[in-house]
Amino acid sequence: MKQHVTKVAATCYYHLRRLRQIRQRVGSEVTTQLVLALIISRLDYCNSALASLPQTTIAPLQRVQNAAARLVFELGPREHVTPCLLQLHWLPVRWRIQFKLCCIIHSVFNRNCPAYLSDIVQTVSVSRLHLRLRSSSSTDYVLPRLCIKFGERAFSYAGPSAWNRTDSLKTFAQHLILPTFENLSKLTILILCLTFSSYFTSLLVMHPWHFEHPTAGSEISQSHTA
Repeated sequence: MKQHVTKVAATCYYHLRRLRQIRQRVGSEVTTQLVLALIISRLDYCNSALASLPQTTIAPLQRVQNAAARLVFELGPREHVTPCLLQLHWLPVRWRIQFKLCCIIHSVFNRNCPAYLSDIVQTVSVSRLHLRLRSSSSTDYVLPRLCIKFGERAFSYAGPSAWNRTDSLKTFAQHLILPTFENLSKLTILILCLTFSSYFTSLLVMHPWHFEHPTAGSEISQSHTA
């Protein structure tokens, strides 16, 4: 996988150097479109195969994304790129991988996927081991037992693991800001929670007592929506 990541990063840097030569002539909007077509599309292509890899392995891809954002906004090498990523609505690479996994599981859940994908995952409601549990009525998927850490990279584990974590994000968002999340799908919840994860984290740091006082969350929700 390291060789694959290195090759993708090298190809992206090649296109970034070519785009930098025409950046002043085409403008910001055209540059953004070219970056999406030539760079971001390569970062997203088959990125679900990078699930559960160490952060050091996918770090070159994140540096490519940062360089692409700097090209769009004409930033220097030492300027902060996080506000630009938020403005462009670009998820970090590690969250793009999780998002791709959830998109695939979403297709499995709605039966819009090939049979070879739906056959390797199983919902909790179908599993005989969870028929008498309260979780049997949920939309979670069964996590297979693993003998080695390497097994977490398989789609049969990485996909359900990413999908099941959206329930905790939903509970987090319900208690913190938006009670209307109850009416949203798990895929929509994932998009919103990952997009505004830094915003949620900052609120949690400033107001850690929300989870102890549920009424306080509604007051802050009204103050932020006003």
